[in-house]
Amino acid sequence: MKPEVVMNNTELNVNKKKSSKLQHWKAFYKKFKRNKLALIGGYIVLFYILLAIFAPLISPQDPYEIDLVNKLQPPTTDHWMGTDDKGRDILSRLLYGTRLSLSVGFVSVFFGAFIGILLGLTAGYYGKWIDTVIMRIVDVLLAFPGILLALAIISALGPSLINVMVAVGVFSIPMFARIVRGSTLSVRKLEYIDAIRALGATDFTIIFKHIFPNILSPVIVQATLRLATAILSAAGLSFLGLGAQPPSPEWGAMLSSGRDYLFSAPHIALFPGIAISTLVLGFNVFGDGLRDALDPRMKK
Repeated sequence: MKPEVVMNNTELNVNKKKSSKLQHWKAFYKKFKRNKLALIGGYIVLFYILLAIFAPLISPQDPYEIDLVNKLQPPTTDHWMGTDDKGRDILSRLLYGTRLSLSVGFVSVFFGAFIGILLGLTAGYYGKWIDTVIMRIVDVLLAFPGILLALAIISALGPSLINVMVAVGVFSIPMFARIVRGSTLSVRKLEYIDAIRALGATDFTIIFKHIFPNILSPVIVQATLRLATAILSAAGLSFLGLGAQPPSPEWGAMLSSGRDYLFSAPHIALFPGIAISTLVLGFNVFGDGLRDALDPRMKK
């Protein structure tokens, strides 16, 4: 066969693959946008991500600046969301707090997903005693309620935002491990995996090049839904004084500082509560929409 013909066939195959991927993403978006609630959730998440990125540019005040003369002020034209018990601008603190809440969510979920995926792939692919040992460890972690396990970890490590990420990430591991293991068990039995193994492919190649890409959809959905749980858990731990420490503008810590002024200055707790609720709701409905769009069993 002439070299020109070989090159043309190679280019044709590459173009076919690109076209197939493009059609796949178009079909996914078409299916996703039918779910109006999920689309709204996606816009909410995008809105908060943009707030986190541009917080230094749009923040009207220094979030750490104390002004005791103007403390506990209600919303005004100078302070759109009022001031807290130390005179700090609540809007500025909310904007910077968006960065902290999203950072905690993404870092902890990535940490939990990374370890959970490795454990799930190993258990599902090799099976036998390896599967038994890994899944018994996962069962032990699942035996504890998530927030209780996080409390135990922080009690051992000490209160800080970094330790909150570790704690939330640890109780996210079992969910990812179980999902990945179940998907791996079904994919590894397919005929093309046996064919690839017969051709001499290594276990590493089979697992990460041929199995993992085919089980990515449930992992993405679980990660999106887990982000909502991680943000809510981190806010709860900070509310208890075990997470971000003062004067950090973390939403849970802001909510905690406002509980002493619920009747005299309710705006201190109101706006952080609204921020936590809307972001968690956005991730939940966005994750539900992703699940419906990525699930091939869903009917039109």
